[in-house]
Amino acid sequence: MSRKPTGELRRGWTTGACATAATKAALIRLWGGAFPDDVGIVLPKGETPVFSLALAEAGQGWAQVGITKDAGDDPDVTHGALIVVKVSPSEGGVVFVAGDGVGTVTKAGLPIGVAEPAINPVPRQMMRSVVDEVAAQFGQTSDVKIEISVPGGQELALKTWNPRLGIEGGISILGTTGVVRPFSCAAWIASIHRGVDVARADGLTHVAGCTGATSEKVVQALYDLPDHAMLDMGDFAGGMLKYLEKHPVLRVTIGGGIGKMTKLAQGAMDLHSGRSQVDFAALAKLAGVPEVADANTALEAYKIAGAPLAEAVAQEALRVVEDRFGGGEMRFDVVVIDRAGGIIARAGV
Repeated sequence: MSRKPTGELRRGWTTGACATAATKAALIRLWGGAFPDDVGIVLPKGETPVFSLALAEAGQGWAQVGITKDAGDDPDVTHGALIVVKVSPSEGGVVFVAGDGVGTVTKAGLPIGVAEPAINPVPRQMMRSVVDEVAAQFGQTSDVKIEISVPGGQELALKTWNPRLGIEGGISILGTTGVVRPFSCAAWIASIHRGVDVARADGLTHVAGCTGATSEKVVQALYDLPDHAMLDMGDFAGGMLKYLEKHPVLRVTIGGGIGKMTKLAQGAMDLHSGRSQVDFAALAKLAGVPEVADANTALEAYKIAGAPLAEAVAQEALRVVEDRFGGGEMRFDVVVIDRAGGIIARAGV
């Protein structure tokens, strides 16, 4: 996650909110005869944002509107994407279709069924609500096909968790509140949870959470794990482990560099540098090397104390995890790596 800027941050709107607004504006054109200059919607918690139309086109029996996603000050990969909704009559009820750049679900475990467009439940309900609203306004029935497309969405999806979650062909239309809150941890942790759901639905018994790309590569190769066994834990060890406690698998591997694994060994569940720090006095005591207390980083401490320190960190991290989350059948192991991707300690194997 990018470093959070200082000062008050501007919030934004989810892809689901943009798609809902685009649906409403397109229906007004389809049934009312003219595109609105802008369009307002009501979000699940009562906010009433107004959106400008970036694209407005219509033909016989159809209309489509594009709205540019504004994620505010959040480093969202879909910021600036054009969310396009084309509406036309359906043969009955509201029907959702994945257009170009919107993914399709191919694995069980997600809130949307296999072969369905990757349009999450809350955005679907928001769009159904505006269909009913506009249908009542113009004396129409709510029999509408909603096709959502995102130009460039297939490339954007490669920067998200979608390929790992089995969502193919593009991005997802997401949002539970309609609001993007800058630098919120919630979206990342929710993706970890969905990763657990997909792994369990596919019958996997061994998953792994790692702090970064290097440790993930090492752990995946070490155990020959498939992509969807890797949970993109990042700094959120607690977010992953708390969910696994309620939705267990037989085995969980935790991998990372000496710095973040030291924080875990000292009881931190959020391993971000801005939210937890290494206690070097405690680390010196753990390693039995007084000089470690004067180190500036855990890596420097490792260079001072060597392999025994890494082994002690791995064992203590395992103890912390087992003490907090080891009450059931789930078993844990810890892998500590150096910056070059070499394994310097393991525990629980």
